[in-house]
Amino acid sequence: MEKLRLGVVGCGGMAGSHMRGFEYLSDVCTVSAVCDIVEERAKKAAEVTGAGYYTTDYRTMSGYVDCVLVVLPHHLHFESGMYFLGQNKHVLMEKPLCNTDAECVALAEEAEKRGLKLMCAYPVRYWDGIKHMKQLLDSGDYGDIFQMSIWTEQYTDLTGRGWGTTAETLGGGQLFSHGCHYIDLLLWFLGNPVSGVHIGSKKGTPWMDREGNSNVIITFENGAMGYHFGTWGARGTSHGYDFQIFTDTGFFDYKHQDGKLIYKSNLGPGRPPVKETSWQFDDPGKQTHHETRHFLECIINDTKPMTDARSATQGLRVIWRLYEAENNNAVADLRGLGI
Repeated sequence: MEKLRLGVVGCGGMAGSHMRGFEYLSDVCTVSAVCDIVEERAKKAAEVTGAGYYTTDYRTMSGYVDCVLVVLPHHLHFESGMYFLGQNKHVLMEKPLCNTDAECVALAEEAEKRGLKLMCAYPVRYWDGIKHMKQLLDSGDYGDIFQMSIWTEQYTDLTGRGWGTTAETLGGGQLFSHGCHYIDLLLWFLGNPVSGVHIGSKKGTPWMDREGNSNVIITFENGAMGYHFGTWGARGTSHGYDFQIFTDTGFFDYKHQDGKLIYKSNLGPGRPPVKETSWQFDDPGKQTHHETRHFLECIINDTKPMTDARSATQGLRVIWRLYEAENNNAVADLRGLGI
């Protein structure tokens, strides 16, 4: 099989997470071109990845790539995405897909019209521990979910990174920029949302134009509830990245920093005093190579990405609707937001 030629657009901070994973993808792709507006960064990225071409203008890359990973500031996603789709290149777009609904829909429609893969980079779905937990729950052997809770607690001071602190270029606040990962995850595990509320705050994150701390509660058609708390202001944490699921037979807890998934069933009538099973995964870190492999294999096998443009847009519509309801001190109606 001939390897795909992958281009990387944007070689700043987030790109570093991706580049650490390219060594695991050598069987399916080569990094053939890299781009950054800072030439020295582009040159260094070419040295690290072995790319034969580097540039400060992504419009010169098309002849060197079959597909691209776009790791640009959020407000530049639409323009760059449309350019590469127009050049008949498959696109893996860093989250969030775009900053407006109209841009998301236009990008999705352009990819579909051209028969190209357009995937949003939501790596959490592809972590081994998360995938294993989903497989266990889908088996039916662990009961029905009635509550999923996700904590992401980190310190992310964006002072000096203008586009990352300004709501217009970031697209919103912490919920839009980072919480979009976990809204996507709640929809994947729990299904169609019905209603929800969001409460955000800048306290502890004064560098943010909009919220740096976010609390979300969502109800779903199947009666389950989902909760997400995320902060960029944590000066300490015990949760770190923690994913908890309660079912009518037990409890799952996946602690990403430990790479450990635990299932407990030790409460309620007929339960033994302690029943615990655990699984260990080599997961700490962003582990972005899992999602990139999925994207590349979708191109090779002509299959639909799990986090395609349509599912990504639904998740962002949930966030936009939550923001709107928060501004009106109301509960958001989250029904019928798919495209």
